[in-house]
Amino acid sequence: MLILNYWSDAKFGTIANIIILIAIIIGYSSFNFKQKVKTEKISLFEGAQAKNQDIITDGEWIGLPPIVQKWLTKSGLIGKQRVSNVYLVQKLQLKLKPEQANWNKGMTEQYFTVDPPAFNWNIKTEMNPLLNIVGRDKFVDGKGEMIIKLLSLIPVAGANNNEKVNQATLQRYLAEIVWFPSAALSKYIKWETIDDYSARATMEFKGTKGAGVFHFDQNGNFEKFVAMRYQDSNAIKPTEWTVISTRTEERNGIKIPIECEASWKLEKGKWTWLKLKITDIQHNVEEMPVANYHL
Repeated sequence: MLILNYWSDAKFGTIANIIILIAIIIGYSSFNFKQKVKTEKISLFEGAQAKNQDIITDGEWIGLPPIVQKWLTKSGLIGKQRVSNVYLVQKLQLKLKPEQANWNKGMTEQYFTVDPPAFNWNIKTEMNPLLNIVGRDKFVDGKGEMIIKLLSLIPVAGANNNEKVNQATLQRYLAEIVWFPSAALSKYIKWETIDDYSARATMEFKGTKGAGVFHFDQNGNFEKFVAMRYQDSNAIKPTEWTVISTRTEERNGIKIPIECEASWKLEKGKWTWLKLKITDIQHNVEEMPVANYHL
């Protein structure tokens, strides 16, 4: 009542206080979101660290499609330790809508485990100098979950406990084993020859099942992964989703794609919505790295 009665004098201080309050709320929301992701990652990391790191031999992939055997050999796995967990950092460029002209920049961190198969991925991207979006995808216990928030505060999208989301996140995990190829030997993945240069991988874990086709060149280098995948929980039917390797290099003694593009095949045409570059990748980490994904 005093503020209203003396509004001509009090309005400037009140406006300043409101601005400060908004900044505090946004700051707390950002802190709270990061703590949530950190807790999830610690749980994921502790659940599968330093497991089954036997030295890999070529005899382990006898019976797999010939082109998959060639890929695993070409990747340099023979004589290396089997990977049980992975930490990586990526720089991203995103187009959130098919009609978007300019790319949004982003940074991500991701943790994987192989047995059990799981991942936790978090992103920070700028819409403009004043607005940023944070998000987290995860695949744990055969279930997928997605959270996207504006300014770490306002929910923009979210989905969990949904069969379409579960399958889509499993298929994403399947596509991303190219960053730790020894996961192709997982007991949860079955391989089938399609032709001389491609093979279908079908993965099933805790009631969730998905598949995709891996394509390679004649030398056994990974070229692309293609799957019929749900775009979101509201999708009526799956859409063709493709991940293409645009640059391959050796990291930790293993040859992997370090730059990729992802696209959806829409009725109106191809929508390339993601370009990524791996800036750091660590296999079989003994201590969870400190998060640092500032733009």
